[in-house]
Formats: sequence, C-alpha cells, structure tokens
Amino acid sequence: MSDEVIIRTAEGDLVDRVYTSPVDRWQHRFRTTLLLVVAIAAVLITLVMVHYFLADSTVGYDDIREHFKYGSIGSEPGGSVLTPVGGVLPPYLIFKTLPAICPERLPGGYASLGFILETSHDLPIGISRRRRLGLDQVGVNCAACHTGTVRTSAAGPEQIVLGMPAHQLDLERFFQFVQACSLDDRLTAGNVIAKAEAMGTPVSLMQRLLLYLMVIQRAKLETLSLRNRIGPLLNDPTLPPWGRGRVDTFNPYKAIQFNWDLSSLPRDELIGAADFPSLWNQQPRDGMHLHWDGDNTSLDERNLSAALGAGVTPVTVDYASIQRIHDWILKLPPPRFPFPVDPAKSTRGKVLFDAQCAQCHSFTGARTGNVEDITSIGTDPFRLNSYTYLLATSQTLLFPADVHHFQHFSKTNGYANMPLDGIWARAPYLHNGSVPTLADLLNPPAERPALFARGYDVYDEHKVGFIADTAEARAKGSIYDTRIQGNGNGGHLYGTTLSEDQKQDLIEYLKTL
Repeated sequence: MSDEVIIRTAEGDLVDRVYTSPVDRWQHRFRTTLLLVVAIAAVLITLVMVHYFLADSTVGYDDIREHFKYGSIGSEPGGSVLTPVGGVLPPYLIFKTLPAICPERLPGGYASLGFILETSHDLPIGISRRRRLGLDQVGVNCAACHTGTVRTSAAGPEQIVLGMPAHQLDLERFFQFVQACSLDDRLTAGNVIAKAEAMGTPVSLMQRLLLYLMVIQRAKLETLSLRNRIGPLLNDPTLPPWGRGRVDTFNPYKAIQFNWDLSSLPRDELIGAADFPSLWNQQPRDGMHLHWDGDNTSLDERNLSAALGAGVTPVTVDYASIQRIHDWILKLPPPRFPFPVDPAKSTRGKVLFDAQCAQCHSFTGARTGNVEDITSIGTDPFRLNSYTYLLATSQTLLFPADVHHFQHFSKTNGYANMPLDGIWARAPYLHNGSVPTLADLLNPPAERPALFARGYDVYDEHKVGFIADTAEARAKGSIYDTRIQGNGNGGHLYGTTLSEDQKQDLIEYLKTL
C-alpha cells in the first residue's frame, strides 16, 4: 500500500509515493493503543487511590449492645492524609502490636489496665475500628469508660455490665503507655509487621508500603504533638494520678479541642479527676443538671461533649452513631443487685429513704437534678474548680452556626444531686470515688477508709461496694489515698447520724434501686 503526494512545478507534476508495510501499520496501532491503555490505567489507578485514601467506613453492628461496645463514634483520626485531625490512638496495626513491641512497659497487655477483652473480638471493649486515611484506625468509644465487671466471689465468673462505670480501667496509665511505646525506637515498620503476623493478622502489600513510607513516621509525629499538648497533665509526677475508674474530664479537653497550654494553668486547676458515671436510665434525667458539677442540662450536649473528650472533633464526628447510643441509653435499665435482699429490712429502709434521702436522690425529689452548693455538700472541690468560666465560654465556640451548637454549658458552684438507680453498681462513691462502700459513706468522714484499693471487681454484698481491703484487691487494683489533693473523702454527712440498725435497713433498700 502507498500514499501519493503530487507536487506541481513549471516542468510538470512530481509524484512522491510513500510506501507503508503491514508491520509499520501494526506498530502504529500498537503504540496508539498502548498509550490509550496506559492513560486509562493511570486514570483508574488515580481513582482507586483517591477512593482508597478518601474512604471512610466502619463495621456496622445490628445488635445495639455490640455497637455500644465496639462501634465507632468518630474518634478515629480523620481529615486528610496530609493534614489528619482528631483521634488519640495510633492506627490499628500499631495499636494492636504495641504490647508485644514494648512488653516490659505493659507485661499483662491491655487487660492489665482494666480493659475488658472478649474472645469474639480482637480489640478490647471500648476500642472501635474504622477505615480512614487508607488504613484501619482505632478510637475510644463510650463503652471504654462505661462498661464494668462484677464477680460475686473470687472464684466466680466475670459479669460484664454495660452502662456501668468502668471502675477497673486505668485510663491515665493507658495513655501513658501508648505514648511511650509509640515513641520507642522499637516501633518500626518491620516490627509492627512481624508482630502482627505472629498474632495471625495478615498485612497486605499496600499496608506494608504505607507502614514503611509514612505511617510510622506520622504516628510518631502525631504522638509527639499530643504529648506536647497533654504532657503537663500526664507526665507531671507532682499531680495526683487518676487511678482506676477515674478520668480528668475537662483538662485534656482544654488541650485537645482548644490547644490551651496546660503548663500555663494554675496547678490546682489541673487536679480534676472524677469517677466515670453510669449511663443507664437517661430519659428521666433529661433537663437535670448533668456531669458531676451540673454544668449542662442537655443530654445531647452532654453526650457530644463526652465524645469530644474521647478524641472526636467537629470534622470526624459520627452523629448517627452517637444518636443511636443516645436512643439506647434513654431506656437502658440499671442492673439488678446480684445477691438476695432482705425484704423486711428493705421495707424499713424505704421509709428512711423517703424521709431523709428522696428529696435529693429520687427521680421525683424536689431537689434531684439540682446543684448543691459546695458549702452545703462539703465534698472535695477540685473537680468543681477544674471546670472554669473560660472553658464554659469556649465551648460555645464549637459547632458554630450548627444544629449541634453548645448552648447549655455553664459554670456552677457545687455538685449535682443524682438519682440513685443502680447505685450498688456505681461504687466507689462520691464524685471522686473516694469512699469504697455505702456502709463507709454512712460513717462520718473520720471513720471512712483513708487508703483502699480500687479496680478489684469482687463484690461485698453486705457493705455494698467492691472489696477494697484485701491483699488480692491491692494487687489487682490501684491504691487510692484520700489524703492527696483532689481525693478528699469529706462532706456528704447525710445519714451519718443514723443508728447502726437504721443504716443497715437503708443500705438494704438501696440495693433494690
């Protein structure tokens, strides 16, 4: 085959014939097709990578109890690969392997910190998993602080109670361990891959590339940033430890959500650890003063604020998940007392309760849900003082011009009177957990234990609280010292003048709430 080109000149026409062979034509078509295939492949790869890194998905749980325990509320890191935001934990593969990478820092693994592990899941209760930024991320959800265990005897089975304060969880030591091991020289891509595969967790080629190229470095940088912000709180040996079953609710919040310099705050303001509260039976609490100091009257705002304390941000929050939990805890019933109750004593105790306690502690009490002035209640003031007017004002800046805009936070001057439903499972008592049992709470402060163990889950059915004075309790828990600032067990003198028989009757009735 040939193509002709005719050139006209004065002397005549010149004919230029160009001959092409079948090979030439095939090569031309091949090159054109190859370029088109490469271009299409590049576009597809780009789309796949964009989808890979922009995908935001989480495991769904039809069972609301499973969702509460393991579902995401949006506390995992989000944003973009170059500018991640939110979250307080490293990615899934790193988080899972940290105890094996730094075994001497946490010999008993996450369970030694009071996390509850079920054989059907590879993460503890309260740790969620979500695909973001190209990796499986982990975050803290509601169940971490609001799920506890109870045993009726040292040899008895462990009963997991959802909505119960996580009295066994040492959250401060958990964050200290995660930060320390994340910055350890042994945290390398090779180590993470080896430990994960030794645990039976496969690591894909893409995950390997990401671990080697960016994830380890990014995790260390994010950990350094977080440590710089909350280090003055977690790493100051002069501050009282939170201990098991307690958390400083608002000081980490100040650093994580508002980037406040904690080192510039007064030392007394940094002492604010308090007990995890229960989460059951929330519907009749709507409109009451919530949080220990009664700083908010909206369940929705209280729930969203608690999520922010777990690492959620306005960018990463999962409103639908939080709403699902909100709807469930409205009617979640308190757990039943797991031992027999003396009906005659309980009947006499109800008369005492109605006469001396119901005004502040029954759902129909005139003062229930109101704030009791600190001069009247007389309990330790540090948790109250850690929540400031400036913080209350700053919270109104979150979610501006949004349906979730905070409008109900305010500074108070006392602690809120709480309904006592499920009170047996809310030990230890008072806002800072400074009194181990109800029997101790009905004694004058001078007769309450000055030192006791927290975090042991074997229950004392007679004193109504967890066993706190045995060698095993001390070995498995942490020692609580009421002489330390923020840990005071004074105040709440109500009921302390009752006779011993009256106290026993009242305690018997309280078991039934």
